[in-house]
Amino acid sequence: MFLETVAATVVLDQSLRPNVMETPLQRRAAFDRPGIQVYAKLENAQHTGSFKLRGATAKLQSLTAAELRVGVVTASTGNHGAAVARAAASLDTAVEVFVSADADERKVAAIRDLGADITALPGDPVAAEVAGRRAAGDSGRVFVSPYNDPTVVAGQGTVATELLRQLDRADAVIVSVGGGGLISGVAATMKTHSSARIIAASAANTAAMHHSVAAGCIIEVDHQLTLSDGTAGGIEAGAITFDMCRSLVDDWVLINEEEIAAAMRLYMRTYADRIEGSAAVALAAVGHTDVAGKVVVIICGGNVAPATLGKVGLVVD
Repeated sequence: MFLETVAATVVLDQSLRPNVMETPLQRRAAFDRPGIQVYAKLENAQHTGSFKLRGATAKLQSLTAAELRVGVVTASTGNHGAAVARAAASLDTAVEVFVSADADERKVAAIRDLGADITALPGDPVAAEVAGRRAAGDSGRVFVSPYNDPTVVAGQGTVATELLRQLDRADAVIVSVGGGGLISGVAATMKTHSSARIIAASAANTAAMHHSVAAGCIIEVDHQLTLSDGTAGGIEAGAITFDMCRSLVDDWVLINEEEIAAAMRLYMRTYADRIEGSAAVALAAVGHTDVAGKVVVIICGGNVAPATLGKVGLVVD
C-alpha cells in the first residue's frame, strides 16, 4: 500500500496545480540547536492556511462526474472543512459540512464563506462526524475523511515531494500528528526517496495515535484541552493511517502545553508569520531530537484564533 501511496503522490504533485500552491521552505534559525539547522515547510502559506487543502483537493478531483453532481459531505470545525469547501468550489460541486453547535463561530463562518452549507448539531465533533457519515450514506454522497482515505493521504504526501525538490538533504522531518494523514503521506515519500528520520510530535493532552502505536492497536485515550486544537481527538477504528504510522515513523515525542506556548511565542515574535498550536508542537519537538544536520519542521497551519494568541501572551491584532 505504501508504494501505491508514493506513486499516487507523484501524480498528484502535478495534477493538484494550480488549485494547490507549492509552499516555501525557509530557515528558522531561532529554533536551531547545537549541530541542528532548522528549516520550516510553510503550509500556513497554503490557500486556506493549512496543508489540508492538498488531501481535500486530491479526493474531490478523484470523484466521478456523477459523484460531483450530487455533492459531498464532511465533518469539521476548522482546516479540513475549509479545505473541502474550497476544493468543492473549484469543481463547482456542493458540500455540506457537519459541525458541533459549540464550534467556534469564526471558524464556522470562514467555512460558510467558502460556499459550504453548514449543519450544526448538539454534542461534540464526534457526534457531528457520525451524523455526517450517516447523511452521506443516506443521500448517496461521498464522505470526505480528513485522514482515513488513501487518496487524501497521497495528497498530503505532496508536501514531501516539494521538500525533496527544495532541499538537497533532510536528516529528519518533524510532523505534528492527529489522525496521521499528513505524517503518513510525508513519511511514505521521504522513506522511499531519502534516509531522513521521521519524527512524530503529539500534544501530550491529546495523543491518540502516539498511545495507539505504543499499544499496538487503536485505543481510546483521555483528551484534555490543548493549544494544538488541530490535532485534537481520537482515531477511527480501522484507520489506514495507523499501520502507516506504526511502520514508517522512527521516533515519537510528546509535547506539553508549556512547550507549545513557548514555541508559538518564539516563532511569532521572531518571524512575521502566524502559526497554529499544532505547528508549534512540531517546532517544540526539535528540542527532543538528537538527529544532527538539517531538520525540517512542517508548519502545518496558521489559522489561529485571537483567543488562543491571548492565552499564550501574544498581542491580538
